[in-house]
Amino acid sequence: MSDHVMRPVRADEWQKVKEQRIEALKDPAAPVAFLETLAQAESRTDEFWQDRASRASQGRHARQFVAEGADGQWVGSVTVLVEEGGTTDFFERAVEQTQGHLVGVFVRAGERGTGVTEALFTAALDWAWSLEGPALERVRLFVHEGNGRAGAFYRRFGFRATGQVVPVPGDPDATELEYVLARP
Repeated sequence: MSDHVMRPVRADEWQKVKEQRIEALKDPAAPVAFLETLAQAESRTDEFWQDRASRASQGRHARQFVAEGADGQWVGSVTVLVEEGGTTDFFERAVEQTQGHLVGVFVRAGERGTGVTEALFTAALDWAWSLEGPALERVRLFVHEGNGRAGAFYRRFGFRATGQVVPVPGDPDATELEYVLARP
């Protein structure tokens, strides 16, 4: 693990952001881990990826963190979205309090279980907890009911199931479970 640096993406790294996302969507767990398909990601324009990297590298509303090896290769990623109280979320539900929302969690298969995921989550949460005006009181994420491996990791990391369940967009027979970690 010591040979990886956890850091936010830079706006000029849009090609690596795109490559990492496409790699994640090729993972066998992708159908229960991501709401986007490989075909959707591959069809997006360079401008889309440039905008995504730019938005995830600055400001308060989103930050993408990567695990970068000594060779410059990215082996994992997680993004924190800030959901402001009084708005609606991705599932079109009211957001009652300003909170973080972890999305796009991906670590290469060969790096899983090595501490990379924990280090990525720590970097993302350190950033989330550092925000002021207003401060985030909690960070949440959603996990597909069929993604037991991810759910087990989130629980080990300290996230707790809230009992809130939402349908998976585009798959009315499947659900996502909400997990929350309160501000320390």
